[in-house]
Amino acid sequence: QVQLVESGGGLVQPGGSLRLSCVASGFTFRYYIMNWYRQAPGKERELVATITSDGSTTSYADSVKGRFTISRDNAKNTVDLQMNSLKPEDTAVYYCNVRRIGTMYWGQGTQVTVSS
Repeated sequence: QVQLVESGGGLVQPGGSLRLSCVASGFTFRYYIMNWYRQAPGKERELVATITSDGSTTSYADSVKGRFTISRDNAKNTVDLQMNSLKPEDTAVYYCNVRRIGTMYWGQGTQVTVSS
């Protein structure tokens, strides 16, 4: 079955950096668009970044553009999110996501807290 396992979250000061990683299994990773979402307390889950199956094209929410970078390694079945210049409003649970045959799959999430 599809499994997505995120790691790399934590507590960081404003202006700091974190790198999130997601390991995927149970499907042919290299064929699928991958996404990172986040959900802050009391807010809806929002799409943060997307990467195409071959990694050639990426897109970002306006709120993170220029600060976050999504990348993937199809040999390792991983998708990463490099987050720089973090702000308190980036505090959220971050989720790795794939849509496969009309079904959205999610990891368990990793908490990112940006606070001094």
